[in-house]
Parts: sequence; C-alpha cells; structure tokens
Amino acid sequence: MRVVVVGAGLAGLVAATRLATAGVRTTVLEARDRVGGRTRGIEVAPDRWVDAGAAYLGHRHAELNALITDLGLKTTPTGMVGRSRFALDPGPPRTAPDRFPPLNAVALGEMFDALDEVTRTVRADAPWLTPDAARLDRLTAADWLDRTVDHADARRFFPLFLGEMMAADPADVSALHMAFYLSSGGGIRYLNAFEGGAQQDRVDGGAHQLCQLLARALGDRVRLSRPVRAIHQDGGDVVVHTTGDAWRCDAAVVAVPPALADAIDHRPALPVRRTGPRTAPGGAVKVHLVYPEPIWRAEGLSGWSVDAGGPMMSTVDDSPAAGGAGVLTGFVTGARARRFAGLGHPEQHATVTAQAARLFPELPAPRQIHVTDWIHETYSRGCYAALFGPGDWVERGPHLREPHQRVHWAGTETSPEFFGLMEGAIRSGDRAATEVLTHY
Repeated sequence: MRVVVVGAGLAGLVAATRLATAGVRTTVLEARDRVGGRTRGIEVAPDRWVDAGAAYLGHRHAELNALITDLGLKTTPTGMVGRSRFALDPGPPRTAPDRFPPLNAVALGEMFDALDEVTRTVRADAPWLTPDAARLDRLTAADWLDRTVDHADARRFFPLFLGEMMAADPADVSALHMAFYLSSGGGIRYLNAFEGGAQQDRVDGGAHQLCQLLARALGDRVRLSRPVRAIHQDGGDVVVHTTGDAWRCDAAVVAVPPALADAIDHRPALPVRRTGPRTAPGGAVKVHLVYPEPIWRAEGLSGWSVDAGGPMMSTVDDSPAAGGAGVLTGFVTGARARRFAGLGHPEQHATVTAQAARLFPELPAPRQIHVTDWIHETYSRGCYAALFGPGDWVERGPHLREPHQRVHWAGTETSPEFFGLMEGAIRSGDRAATEVLTHY
C-alpha cells in the first residue's frame, strides 16, 4: 500500500511514522523548506532555543509526553515564581503577588462560573450535537458576553482571557467554538494554569525538536518544498499533484490547517468546504525579548504581565533552562495582532521595547527582539488554530474528520480532544493512520 501524507507538522509526521512502522510505503510532502508546521525554534544564544510557535504542555497531554520520552527529549517547567505586572487602565502598571489580576474578584469569579457552565454543556466529541448548538453557534463570544456578564471588570478582562487562551477576539468566534475549545482543552482552570495545568512545562531545547527527530527517522520519505496543489481521485487511485510532480497512491492523509486544505483542488470536490466566510486564522504574533539573563527574577518578578493596551497582551518567562539568556515571550493576539503584523520591523521593535520599558522599568533594553508573524505565514494561515465563527460548527463540524473517499484528515483542528494544542495534533495523526490501516 502507498500513502501520501500532506504536511510535515506534528500531525503529518506522527501519521507517517505510524504508517511507515506498519510497512506502508509512505511519502510526506511538505510545502515549506523545513519540517515542523506550527512549531518553530529560534536560537537566542549559542545552542539555546525558544519556541516561536507551539510551546506548552501539561500532565494530561499523555501522547505528547510519551513522544517526548520516546524521542529522548526532556521537559522543563515554565517559570512562574514571583510577582506579576498588570496594566489594565490608563495609570501606571500595578504589581500583584501572583497571576490574579487586581480586579473585582467576585465579578471575575462569576464570569468564570458562567464560562464553566456553558463549557460543561458542549459535546466535545461532536459540538454540532450539543443540545443548544444552533443558538450557541449563531452567537459570537462577544454576543454571549453581552448577554451574560454585567460587571465592568469582568467585561474588561474577558477579551484578554480569550486572547490568551485562543488567540482570538470575542467577535471572531462563535460561542459554541469558545465553549468547545475550553472543554476540549480540559476546562478553563486546566487550560489557564501553569503549575498542574496545560502550560506547566516546555520541551527542553524547544518543541521544534519533535518534528526534526521524527523527520530524521523517516529519512528520504520526507520531501520538502513540495506544495500540494491538487488531489484527484478516480476509483481506487489517488494522485497528489505538487507544483512540479505527481504522486500516485492508494490513500492520502491531509494534515494541514483547514484553509490550506480548502486551497487544494480536490476532484471530486469536497461536499462541504472546511472553512467559510466567518472562519478566521488564529490571530497570533509571538515576540521574544532577549536579555543577557532573566534579570526580572532578581527583582522578585515572575516575568508574567497582562497589558490591556498592548500590543503584547501578555508576557511570560521562557528563559532557556540551561541559562545563557533571559527571554520574555510576548503574545500579540486578535485584532491587535493584525495591526501589529502590518507594521514594519523597526516600528514593531520600537513599540514592544517601549511597552517592555513601561511594564518593567527595572530592565534594560532587550539585546535582541524576534517577531514571528503567524497570521501572514503562507503555509500556516494563523496560529494557534483556525477560529470557527458563527455557523461553522453546525455546517462544517460533521465533515472535519469524515474521510473524503480515500482522503483522510489530520491536524489539530480535527481533534475533539486538545483542539489547537500539540496533543491534539498528535492524536489526530494517530487517528488518521488508524483509519488508513483499517480501511485498506
């Protein structure tokens, strides 16, 4: 049996590894000149790397933790010891003893209780079958907020929370997608937590190593700089066309984001497109501010900040465990990410340097600044994951995992568990490989 896997991110490489191990003649076609998909490493000092893409994991991410062990890698804790900085109003930033913002605790608690309630109602395995799916999928998360939350502090904090969790503005996603995303990831408290939660650890040396090592084991089965333009099926034959060649196979696994899957010329045509007019790319730009060492720790600071003015919505200490540099990772999300991505590099650097100086006046200017714009990344179309807008789940959800004849689907957007995370990508690749091995 011959199988072509489209995409050399985590999902595609996991599927290809499983197929190759089972004796299937497997070829991976990757559009970029690198493997990794929405994982990518940046070297900030000699042999010291940070994650420009997917980065964090927790103990519930069983498949990811197993893969890390199998590949001989290790994890390192995400540092979160010390005080935090919050700039939630026009005044100077305020310092808090932990990550809890200096806002009305009762109001935030009621907001999170309301989020918990709607999250518990959703069917993560099939959101479109949620009892109130049609209504929730018509509403945006902004509509849900207007109808559910009254207190000004909670309304002010909600878009910051959603930006951190989903790289989305409340107007970008349906209430059903918001509820599904939070449920799929393990619930609000797990997703939002460092110690004991989904952001507890990082891959020591960078998550990009996962795909590099998987690809190394697959050897010449992985073909780079091969953007797939068409997949044509005729009976039992599948022909996958790239810019310059064609690959005949018995089945294909398409492991790319939904917008890229739609851009492929499918014959016969897909019964339902995987994206629609309200489907948005994940709105994330990642910024790394590099210092000689994590100087903030000597000041009793954790490096965590939240800033309503931006452009960086939050920062976190992502310094390499082995030393050699101090790194504050900044997250620019939603509409502010689209605005920030439209600036030139000098203006981007000047803007985040000024913001860091306002948030952390104790620090010198960073010695390096790295900006990773996922919104305009041709072969990603956004990060963390696609944002499903009003109507998307009811109309498109039933088709996300359903094979299209001999084309099978992978990618974190096809996973009902840990959607948008590396764990979801791995599980989707394993599921797609199982489908192929079972069906043919």
